[in-house]
Amino acid sequence: MTAEKITYEQSDSLLELGNIGAAHAATTLSTMLSALIGIQIPNISFIKIEELHKHLDTGEVAHVIVQIQGDVHSGGYVILHIPKGSAAKLTNLMTGCGDPNPDRELTEMDRSAIDELGNIMVSAFLDACAELLDLVLLPSPPTSVIDIPHAVIESILLTLPGIEDIDEIVLFKTDLTCADHHIDCNITFLPSKEMLSLMIERLDNLLSSEV
Repeated sequence: MTAEKITYEQSDSLLELGNIGAAHAATTLSTMLSALIGIQIPNISFIKIEELHKHLDTGEVAHVIVQIQGDVHSGGYVILHIPKGSAAKLTNLMTGCGDPNPDRELTEMDRSAIDELGNIMVSAFLDACAELLDLVLLPSPPTSVIDIPHAVIESILLTLPGIEDIDEIVLFKTDLTCADHHIDCNITFLPSKEMLSLMIERLDNLLSSEV
């Protein structure tokens, strides 16, 4: 499913779905940090695969990658992106120890804490989406990677079923900010072709039931 096949109403519904999921993830992070988390209105992009690098940051980022399982065997991925400086601050707040320098290299303890954070936030995101869509959406065990975003997402695309038959992908992105601790992160949702079609079907059913 591509931009040409998605109507304005469906795109608006997808944005609302992403907003609900991200709001739950932000609430979870807010509880963990005992601080207010600001959330930006989600953005949905239909991107040609060969132009993916133009839409993503070029600096190194800590990623927590979770595959979506459940009703759709390979439903795609939810990825938590945390700039390295924010990742260092987050892990210090979570563990109460470590080097406070935000420019330091991340340790194995940092990675473990980031995995835990990502798993909790992504689970909250998926739970909210699953409830609205009446689907089973389960997170795989998280995997953390430190790399530039477009390299990470391009490698993920190689694992999506049917990717060889499409030249355009759908990306949902929501920015979250903690002003108290100067922490930024974002959540990217990369659904598979089958998952996107099922999401559209369920959202259409919801819209028609409200008429």
